[in-house]
Amino acid sequence: MNGLRGELNGILAIWYRELKVFQREKSRIVASIASPVLWLVIFGGGLGSSVSIEGMSYQTFIFPGILAQSVLFSSIFFGVYIVWDRKIDFLKEVLVAPITRSSMFMGKVVGGATDSMIQSCVLLAIGAGMEKAGMLPGLHIGIGGMAWMLLILLLTAISMVSIGLIIGSYMESPEGFQLISSFLLFPLFFLSGALFPIGRLPAWLAPLTIIDPLTYSVDGLRNVILGSSQFHLAHDIGIIGTVSVLLIFAGTAAFERMKL
Repeated sequence: MNGLRGELNGILAIWYRELKVFQREKSRIVASIASPVLWLVIFGGGLGSSVSIEGMSYQTFIFPGILAQSVLFSSIFFGVYIVWDRKIDFLKEVLVAPITRSSMFMGKVVGGATDSMIQSCVLLAIGAGMEKAGMLPGLHIGIGGMAWMLLILLLTAISMVSIGLIIGSYMESPEGFQLISSFLLFPLFFLSGALFPIGRLPAWLAPLTIIDPLTYSVDGLRNVILGSSQFHLAHDIGIIGTVSVLLIFAGTAAFERMKL
């Protein structure tokens, strides 16, 4: 019992440390919110002036995808902190405490997912405000669907933070992390259907969207927010949840082998 309590306290301590780091980095908070809004306003507004999808404005259509994009980018880039923590020997200091590397990984996952969820809630509030102002007609961010939205975003954040931490556990420099993560980020985003309906894709491209886990996050959010989707909501959540569990196991194994 004392061992379990110690592990939980270790996870909580690492989570609290990541939250405080996030709160201190004001520029990171602003950039993580401003970038998706710029995508929505500039890209969505520019292309949306000549495109209408499924009887709704293009900006409204891509809002769930931009929401998923925010989680994707902030979560995966969270993994770079592992590289910095190794450089300043923070991880060695953590391991002096009687906690396992698995608990260290879970603390990082919970901390990174919390950061992403805070950003997501801000974007949801911005989206609701834009809908009230008539800028995103047809958007439905209601109390009833909020639990489903938050569940999808949380599972997405957990899986993407895990990917970022796995990459970070193998990287020796921030530059190497940026290169590898960027190589992964853009295919995940552009193949997810965030910016276009996956039902209209050519046959050779469709299989790539099916194996992209972010596809199901975007589709689930689109189901809840717009009432339009390619798959059933339970199917989307099941896929995202399964991917999250598998990546947690993979991340735990990566941390066990990580060189400090």
